[in-house]
Amino acid sequence: MINRIRDIRKQKGWTLADLAEACVPPTTPQTVGRLETGMRNLSLKWMDRIAAALEVEPEVLVRSENAEHPQVVASLGRDGPEALETTRDAILATDLGGSGSLMVLTIDYPHGEYRPGDQLWLRQIAPEDAARAVNRDVLVPKKAGRFAFGRLIDRQGSLVGILPPGHGEKQQVVDGPAWIGVAEMLVRRL
Repeated sequence: MINRIRDIRKQKGWTLADLAEACVPPTTPQTVGRLETGMRNLSLKWMDRIAAALEVEPEVLVRSENAEHPQVVASLGRDGPEALETTRDAILATDLGGSGSLMVLTIDYPHGEYRPGDQLWLRQIAPEDAARAVNRDVLVPKKAGRFAFGRLIDRQGSLVGILPPGHGEKQQVVDGPAWIGVAEMLVRRL
């Protein structure tokens, strides 16, 4: 099995010390380094502890040596694409955890900037957290099993205002939605 702790830690922009401190109970950066390099055995107990600190599922920390995995080979900066010194595993956004359930909205007809075949990955948040989703695309459940989709433009009390992505469409107002799905990742085939 290949240990992915270092890739996930670096993807989050954390140092060894950051991860060591986030563990419950805290550990040392040296211990985290030994776990990353395989110098120390990654037991189930350590997997649970490290995964909780990184806010990922424990099984994301390892992968089979036989399984092919997408690699990050370059980064696109101000001066154009640059090769990395060494390739690393690509960590999917879904592997990076976070609070709230993930859901996918498939696009079957063009709407604004979205094309048929697109997948929009959304993270579910509570309506009282709507302030952090203002000006983001959202999916909101309405009564009778229907949904509203568009840019979250306002929230007043239990009312949520959404502007659909098409031109000239009127604002939709949803009263007391159970949750709000905030767009987090767009997957588009080229």
